[in-house]
Amino acid sequence: MLTEQHSDAGVPDWWRRLGLPGLIDLHVHFLPERMERRVWHHFNHGGPLMGDGWRIEYEWPVAQRLERLRAMGVQTFPALAYAHKPDMAADLNTWTLDFARRTPECLPSATFYPEPGVVQYVRRALADGVKIFKVHLQVGGFDPRARELEEVWGLLAESGVPVVVHASSVPVPGGYVGAEPIGQVLRRHPRLRVVIAHLGMPEYDPFFDLAARYERVALDTTMTFTDFAERGMPFPDRLRPALLDLGLAGKVVLGSDFPTIPHPYAHQLDALARLDLGEPWLRAVCWDNASAMI
Repeated sequence: MLTEQHSDAGVPDWWRRLGLPGLIDLHVHFLPERMERRVWHHFNHGGPLMGDGWRIEYEWPVAQRLERLRAMGVQTFPALAYAHKPDMAADLNTWTLDFARRTPECLPSATFYPEPGVVQYVRRALADGVKIFKVHLQVGGFDPRARELEEVWGLLAESGVPVVVHASSVPVPGGYVGAEPIGQVLRRHPRLRVVIAHLGMPEYDPFFDLAARYERVALDTTMTFTDFAERGMPFPDRLRPALLDLGLAGKVVLGSDFPTIPHPYAHQLDALARLDLGEPWLRAVCWDNASAMI
């Protein structure tokens, strides 16, 4: 376990004790400055459905955030941006690809939205070497079954490039959330490499079912098992055996939501360790599974 109130300074010793070369975190955000300020304002101040929001632990300049990730030994991470309206995704993709070119540890990342031209700019992103996509069905408010996206899902299934999908109802209900909409997409495209954000919290059961049913569906650990999540959306004990089995089968990967989190990064690792699922499980979740995926 990490000490000093979950100090990030202890993170390298944590993964070294597991015999890992570092960490791979598949749920990290870097955004254009104006968009980032708006996201941080939202989480800092909340609203009618979020109460008082939460204090962001790493509301820092980009260079300082990168320095912290490197100091902790996060060897690989994306810059997950996501579009919430038309005529936004292509510009975001330009920004995230440029950020990845300037940041050696950053996976080339992209997003998409159901709109005219989406197939063309997703094709272009794949040709430009994108290694991971992100869509947020709750914030974006769009149906993943939209006809504009049918060819996109087919392209992604063929390419094997993972797409991190926020399909659950956290932090607030809205949009086309729940397992059924994305589940219908998977029925049409069973080879899609979907990573369900937050283990599907709080709708754990149906998203675990999707991960068990489809060979390429995985779950990320983002904010799960932390003190913050356990207070309001506790993980059900009945799913612990499935969590163990899925992790050892390559279907659970480390995610953090850095920097927009209400706790130190180290606390996410502590939360995983205190599950007491064993070192092989931790090694798989924190490195092996994501390494095989990207």
